[in-house]
Amino acid sequence: MRFQDAAPDARAVVYAGIQADPLVAHAASLLAEGTAAERWLARAVMNGERTDPETWRRIFPALFGPSADPALSDHAARVLDASLEVASRGEAARSQYRGAIVEELTARLLAGRAPTVRRERRVLFDGVRAEIHPYDVTVESGDRPEVYDCKWGARGINADVLNQLDDARTHAADEDVDLAVALVIFDARRSCELRLARTTAERAGTGLVALEGLDTLAEKRA
Repeated sequence: MRFQDAAPDARAVVYAGIQADPLVAHAASLLAEGTAAERWLARAVMNGERTDPETWRRIFPALFGPSADPALSDHAARVLDASLEVASRGEAARSQYRGAIVEELTARLLAGRAPTVRRERRVLFDGVRAEIHPYDVTVESGDRPEVYDCKWGARGINADVLNQLDDARTHAADEDVDLAVALVIFDARRSCELRLARTTAERAGTGLVALEGLDTLAEKRA
């Protein structure tokens, strides 16, 4: 088993520009240090339904209300500002920015425990036709590698993604490699589980990291 950079194509070139936008790194940095409530705030705001900051402050009184910790409110305000900037990018761009932010957030959380975190990498196996689609984030440890596919919402979960993850895990096992495969979804775990219940794709060996459990990415793999 070996890792390889994804072949550049038109989509990758356009998306690389979004990934390189300082807003992506800024938002991911705030969310990596944020609380669960701030991450829920970011998800709600980046969906683009409302653009008035005062409305969001009223919706999240635990972050901005009179009883909120001023120090926490300051950080939450920065999360809100960054999220509003993403929401203002327009429907098509907003979708790509959200995906890039989830990927960057995942990479940052993993980097807290793994020195070899990479982006947009394919996994190759001898005698097996290579998948065109690269994995969003990889941990390229020699003995315990990991691959992650990142999605903004539960609706991004589909059979193709699940089958590719399971195929990678199975082929790695054939080479006596303990490859961890998982989905990272910036959405409620319950929503993800409902989506998964509708698919017949093999997923028993695929992990799920939902919004509530993002900080587990920074924990050492068992």
